[in-house]
Amino acid sequence: MLLPSASVDPASLRLWRYVMQHWKRTIEQANRCFSLGEWVEARELYLQALALAQVLFERWPDVDEAVAACVISHHNLADLHLSLGQPEESAEYLCAIHQHLLQTMQSQRLPPALREAALRHSSKTYAELLSFISEHGEYPRTHRLLNSSSEHTRASLQRTSATQTGLFYGAH
Repeated sequence: MLLPSASVDPASLRLWRYVMQHWKRTIEQANRCFSLGEWVEARELYLQALALAQVLFERWPDVDEAVAACVISHHNLADLHLSLGQPEESAEYLCAIHQHLLQTMQSQRLPPALREAALRHSSKTYAELLSFISEHGEYPRTHRLLNSSSEHTRASLQRTSATQTGLFYGAH
């Protein structure tokens, strides 16, 4: 889903396209390092990609791409930390992105399209979190997030349904 094109001037759009392309190249390079077992280089590149994704998050006209970039960046870092035998660090990244999407869904200052994209992608982050917990057990942050997010999500969905009609999938 795209934000209205009138809200993005051509010069800004060119800049954000460049940033998105840079994010994609950075992820590809990090993935190559990851496959070769070059953990330090992969981590540095994944962190750079995460920083770019965070800049794009509220600015990229294609909200699904913006949210996906942020989710992918967090999940790649989580996978890297699992490979390094650091499951608690992995849990931190998985929780951080899921919590960010929950907060985005609730933020009335953000465009509805971005909030809806966050809702759609939250099903993936939630599934990843549950899969992680089933394989590696609970950690303090996963416990806090899952115990607080059910109320958080319920409140968000009540607000969304009060202002819009239609079905949304991926709520937990």
